[in-house]
Amino acid sequence: MPTNARSGNRQATHAGGVVYRLNRRTTPEMLLVTARVDPTVWVLPKGHIERGESSEDTAVREVFEEAGVTARVVEFLTTSRPVVRGVSQQIDFFLMERLAERDATEGRRIAWLDEATAIRRITHDLFREVLLQAFARLAGNGGGER
Repeated sequence: MPTNARSGNRQATHAGGVVYRLNRRTTPEMLLVTARVDPTVWVLPKGHIERGESSEDTAVREVFEEAGVTARVVEFLTTSRPVVRGVSQQIDFFLMERLAERDATEGRRIAWLDEATAIRRITHDLFREVLLQAFARLAGNGGGER
């Protein structure tokens, strides 16, 4: 069963969400968004942690801003350490459950995808690994918390 565990990592520079919803067959679908700089690149919603903001709060905010999705943090998932345009980032990712949706404000495209399609569509290998962890966690939890 998912917990509300936090990373406890105060070194994170960014945070993001691996957001799921359950389709009619109760199969999880994950949220991907297009990158701001290159709309042909599919990524997980994430962004800079603002001063005074927790990683969890950043993940919730970024998911809403980039995708128009209101989601709640289910549990801490993992920390990734990519180098983006020559700058090291440390990203706390959280498994999140979709609560509601509306049009995104940043003009990005979004997609809700099953496991096989999401793994094929996501552009970066590092984020593919994060997605795989999220699908594995949900499979171990009987499809996630409801």
